[in-house]
Amino acid sequence: MEVDGDVTRILMGVNESSMKGYPHPSISSRNAFEWTLSKIVRSNLAGFKLLFLYVQVPDEDGFDDMDSIYASPEDFQSMKERDKIRGLHLLEYFVGRCHQIGISCAAWIRKGDPKEVICSEVKRVQPDMLVVGSRGLGPFQRVFVGTVSEFCVKHADCPVITIKRKADEAPQDPIDD
Repeated sequence: MEVDGDVTRILMGVNESSMKGYPHPSISSRNAFEWTLSKIVRSNLAGFKLLFLYVQVPDEDGFDDMDSIYASPEDFQSMKERDKIRGLHLLEYFVGRCHQIGISCAAWIRKGDPKEVICSEVKRVQPDMLVVGSRGLGPFQRVFVGTVSEFCVKHADCPVITIKRKADEAPQDPIDD
């Protein structure tokens, strides 16, 4: 991936809400994005480039546009409506927000196990840091669900920041996000 001079490159692993019929970024992804803007980027928009990675679990929907890079809102308008499926509305949300506030960004989709893919993309892209949201699952759920954030902290080849969801933002079922 191209090196962007003196800017700090932050890779963000983003996912969509797991609530049925709710095709939006997850609470955790939005929190991680907003936290990164308010606590790291602040007013230094030119000093950062945000990189958004959505990992699609294989065979989720048969969508295969894995090599496209989206860097402006117009990139999404060229797609046919039927192609705007899982993951793309999510990237469109983050790219659109970045363009609204004037921060450089890029977004892409990869397929596979999110934990493994995020760590391999860190190796490939070599960001300055990785920011991931954490759903704040209790120890019981964690055994069954496993957490991408914990895996990334242990295995990613860069500093990792995990952003926990606030208690008052948690849905009734902590698996929902």
